[in-house]
Amino acid sequence: MIIVNNLSVHFSGDYLFEDISFIINNRDRIGLVGKNGAGKTTLMRILNGELSPEKGNISHPKDITIGYLPQEIKLRSNKTVMDETLTAFKEELELEKTINSINEKISGRDDYGSEKYNDLVQKLAEATERFELLDGSRIKVKVEKVLRGLGFLPGDIQKPMKEFSGGWQMRVELAKILLKKPNLVMLDEPTNHLDIQSIQWLEDYLTDYPGAVMVVSHDRAFLDNITTRTIEVSNGKVYDYKASFSDYENMRRERMEIELAAMNNQQKQIAQIEQFIERFRYKATKAKQVQSKIKFLEKMDKADVDEIDQSSIYFRFPQTTPSGKIVLEASDITKAYGEKEVLKDLSFSISRGEKIAFVGKNGEGKTTLSRIIVNDLDYTGTLKIGHNVTIGYFAQNQDELLDPNKTVFQTLDDIAVGDVRKNIRGILGGFLFIGEDVDKKVKVLSGGEKSRLAIAKMLLSPANLLVLDEPTNHLDIRSKDILKNALLQFKGTVIVVSHDRDFLNGLTNKIFEFKNKNISEYPGGVYEYLESRKIDQFDDLEAAGKAKKTSKPTTADPSGGKLEWESRKRYESMIRKLKNRISDKEEKIEKLEKELKTLENQMSDSDKSLDAPGSEEIFDKYNKIKKSLESEEKEWEKLNLELEDLIHTSKTQ
Repeated sequence: MIIVNNLSVHFSGDYLFEDISFIINNRDRIGLVGKNGAGKTTLMRILNGELSPEKGNISHPKDITIGYLPQEIKLRSNKTVMDETLTAFKEELELEKTINSINEKISGRDDYGSEKYNDLVQKLAEATERFELLDGSRIKVKVEKVLRGLGFLPGDIQKPMKEFSGGWQMRVELAKILLKKPNLVMLDEPTNHLDIQSIQWLEDYLTDYPGAVMVVSHDRAFLDNITTRTIEVSNGKVYDYKASFSDYENMRRERMEIELAAMNNQQKQIAQIEQFIERFRYKATKAKQVQSKIKFLEKMDKADVDEIDQSSIYFRFPQTTPSGKIVLEASDITKAYGEKEVLKDLSFSISRGEKIAFVGKNGEGKTTLSRIIVNDLDYTGTLKIGHNVTIGYFAQNQDELLDPNKTVFQTLDDIAVGDVRKNIRGILGGFLFIGEDVDKKVKVLSGGEKSRLAIAKMLLSPANLLVLDEPTNHLDIRSKDILKNALLQFKGTVIVVSHDRDFLNGLTNKIFEFKNKNISEYPGGVYEYLESRKIDQFDDLEAAGKAKKTSKPTTADPSGGKLEWESRKRYESMIRKLKNRISDKEEKIEKLEKELKTLENQMSDSDKSLDAPGSEEIFDKYNKIKKSLESEEKEWEKLNLELEDLIHTSKTQ
């Protein structure tokens, strides 16, 4: 579909990437990965036509469409959320306008047999046919479905765009791209602006998307759930893996080992040749051989190892005096911004050593409660801080609170006291600020560098309660792993606001879900919580259905069993979708089994042996298909268990 051919981009005297080539196929699900600064965003902007390469070209059909969502975008719109999202349907809106205009003209004419009248009727018929072909009458339904999936409530859709934060406005831009259904969707860090539920909805949407998808993300779970192909940009080259992110990591490690072994063998060969040249350089009888060896070395393609970037944050949170058993105790906490009530009558307690995740849709009060806990907001109700509790706080906009005119070193030096001042350079080194980096002004740092500096600043004030609001924003996957490891070793209490499931998995032992101005507590980790949420939704539907069964229709409730009917239909829809997925899996398994059988017959052929030409490829293909078959069978088994549970739940209604 899209062919990238020998692409080269030059930045600051060096090639960002040189002579890279790959193809994007119609249904590809590509994770574009590489360390910060490797050129991922630049490559996306070239594919989108915003930048031009120094060399090479991109070829694709003329009618191809591309939708690109950058990390940040300046948005200015005076429209409502609905009207702004509807701009995705430019052709449909123009057709609707044309149809209305023609109908108005026709209604004012009575020359039914005239040429002009017939011409208007013909144009109306053509416009109406095209409008119906595009399913134009349902565009508002489509818009509402996608906006709801991305977290907007029904009452939000008719509100002005300017009432929403930048993150919510980015969701509208994402909705517009999805609704346009381009041939290629490119998303640069889309999960930065989404909550867990919206991320899961987006995963399902992109999995079934009819076109190609390319994403840049530091969310490992998101990548694993969507992508089947990983393109790595590293040291000016691209490496293409037919694998999801986690499988790519393992394959890349194996590739590095092979490359390292090849390079070591070549170095030994070069050393032997150089030793021969040096030994016989001045012997006339060996002159011809020496020259041959010299030419051989000159023509040799030197093996190169694309080393894994081992630089990453290394640190431990400093320990301090333990707190009392009860760290926080809240009673009837209420908070409103003007007339808008965000939290109402919250009561909870947090014990020493608990690691709690605040989750829920954006705007439900996670950051608000975090700020109340650190005494950054006023409120009504009672919040008791436990004995000997000292708080460390990382704000969601912590990087914005740094003084842009200070250097990296000054940022820490100005607040450091005592012996810790001697260790500032060591602390900064642990956060990848080495050498001249410490003299950079904060205003020239990237988002990831500012986040690392903000965490380093927090280290200078030892605490036994850490309140972290989206600490992983702008951190790459390796840096997030190091931060997670440091939090696992931390002996105090942790409250973390995050939508990154991989980061939360194994870190937290309790979930506070924010919803409808209150919180619900779920013991366990993030995936246990997500499973509980599914069960809760089923229980809600079941309870609603039973309530309808026991109450007779009244004049105030003319719909009677409508809710029960909707509940049943929802179950039927979920069961039908699961059965379809199981059927697809069975077809894939049958196909893989046939391929495996064919290869087994080839391998059992008496003329074939491990040393025979082509046999190695057959064995490699056999192992890959066998691995795929095992994976599909596991997935098939998992889907059947889900189906059994779903059918059982639906029957209890």
